[in-house]
Amino acid sequence: MTELWPHIAILGFVTAQRLIELPIARANTARLLAAGGREVAPDHYPYIVALHAAWLFCLWVFALGQPIHIALLILFGLVELARIWVLRTLGSRWTTRIIVVPGEQLVARGPYRFVSHPNYLVVIAELLILPLVFGLWQIALVFSLLNALILTVRIRAENRALESVRP
Repeated sequence: MTELWPHIAILGFVTAQRLIELPIARANTARLLAAGGREVAPDHYPYIVALHAAWLFCLWVFALGQPIHIALLILFGLVELARIWVLRTLGSRWTTRIIVVPGEQLVARGPYRFVSHPNYLVVIAELLILPLVFGLWQIALVFSLLNALILTVRIRAENRALESVRP
């Protein structure tokens, strides 16, 4: 069991991170809706949830006992710092859904100064890099392709929604 503790620590961190973020996202969503926001394109959301849950499940099943690639783990750590930057920049506006609040200005600070959708870049990197930390290139490939399909739908919907609030 002692040789599995790094695996459990890494996967436990990512799992706990997601579980902690869910009630924050729910509270932010409720606050944005109460402020007159409306959800856009909710039909794809269950697929996003299923994708992330399946990704974590596969990692828990297949990563335990695999060699850990330290350089990729460090890279993953840097991606997690970028995740924190995005979440702190959005603050109470961060949610896992697409919520548009009429009259709100788009966020143009932090990582949003450089790219339109930094959160999606972080998620793309996470889904790719964490499986590779354990040498699981098949999981990295499958979930990256599935994520690309879902993000194609989501980013189009989000861009359309954001166009409706741009001045």
